[in-house]
Amino acid sequence: MGFYENNTLSASKALFEAQKIAFAPFVFQATRALRDLKILQTVEDSGKNGVTLEEIVDKLDISEYGIKVLIEAGLGIGLFLLKENKYTLTKTGYFILHDEMTRINMDFVQDINYLGFYNLKESIQNGKPEGLKVLGPWKTLYEGLSILPEGAKKSWFDFDHFYSDNAFKQVLPIVFKDKPGTLLDVGGNTGKWSIQCTTFDPDVKVTIADLPGQLRMAENNITQHGLADRINFHAINLLNPSEKLPKGNNVIWMSQFLDCFSQDEIVSILSRAHEAMEDEDQLFILETYWNRQKYEASAFCLQQTSLYFTCIANGNSQMYHSDDMKNCLEKAGLKVLEEIDGIGISHTLFKCGKK
Repeated sequence: MGFYENNTLSASKALFEAQKIAFAPFVFQATRALRDLKILQTVEDSGKNGVTLEEIVDKLDISEYGIKVLIEAGLGIGLFLLKENKYTLTKTGYFILHDEMTRINMDFVQDINYLGFYNLKESIQNGKPEGLKVLGPWKTLYEGLSILPEGAKKSWFDFDHFYSDNAFKQVLPIVFKDKPGTLLDVGGNTGKWSIQCTTFDPDVKVTIADLPGQLRMAENNITQHGLADRINFHAINLLNPSEKLPKGNNVIWMSQFLDCFSQDEIVSILSRAHEAMEDEDQLFILETYWNRQKYEASAFCLQQTSLYFTCIANGNSQMYHSDDMKNCLEKAGLKVLEEIDGIGISHTLFKCGKK
C-alpha cells in the first residue's frame, strides 16, 4: 500500500513531528482535560467571534491558571486559533468534541490502556501483557472482562461494538445467503451478533461459544430479548487446544475474534473449526486488517491498537496483515472462497471453506 512508500517531510517538519511524539502523553491528557472540563465546548459556543481567556474563566468553575495552561497547550496541539486575544475552535477541536469514533478511541485509551502502557517495553521483552496488572490479576484481559469496573467495562465494550456494529447489517445478507439452519458464533461476547442473526432469520438456531464469564453476560442479554429458546451456549477456553468446537453448524462465525490470539493459537482454533465442519459448511471471518484500509488514518489506528494486545490484552496478538490470516487458514486446511473489503468502517469479510 502506498501510505508507507515515501517520506516527503522536510527536516524541520520531521523534527517537529519528533517533538509531538516526545510530548504525546501530554497532548493526550491535555486534550482529554479540555474536552471533559468543557473548555472546548465553551470556545465552540463563542462561534466565529471567539472568546477571551477572561470570558472562559467567567463561564467555568476552573482557575484562570488551569484554563490558561490548558488552552495554550491546545494552541500547539491544533485545537484552537488565537486572534486579537480571542480563541476559536479548529476543525480538529470540533472532531475531538463531536466525533463519536474519536471519543470512543480516547476513552478506550484512557480507561483501559493509559496507565498500563508504562510497561509496554517490558511486555515486548517478556512476551506477556505486563500492563494488565493495573486492571486486575489475570493472565489475559478476557478472563476479567466481565468484572471490570463499570467505567472501564463501558469503554471496552463501546470500543469493541462501535466497529463491529457498523459492519453487522452489511454482512447479514451475505452470511444468510444460503439459508443456514444453524450458526456457531465463536467469541460471541455479549450476544449482539447472535441476537441480530435471530432477528434477521426467524428460523436459524444459534450457539455461542465463549468463556463462561462472557456467556453469563450474553445469556442475560438474550433472556431479556426473549430468545432463550433459539440461542444456546457452549462454554469453552479456546486457549486449551484439547477443547473442541461443537459440530453440526452450517455456518461458523468469527467477528473481531481471531485478532485476540497469536498466529499459532489462530491455527489451533481454525484447525478445530475445520474439524467441526462438514464439507459444505462455511466459515466467515470478519476482521480489520491494517493493509486493507482505504484511509491512512484507519491503518494508523489499527497499527496502534495492536499494542493494546501486546501490553494489556494478552501479550501475543495484534491487528493482522491479511496475508497473516490467509497463512493461518492454509495451515488449518481451509481456503478463502470470497473476500470483501470496505465493510462498515474498516472491516474485511473472508468466506472460507475446507480445501
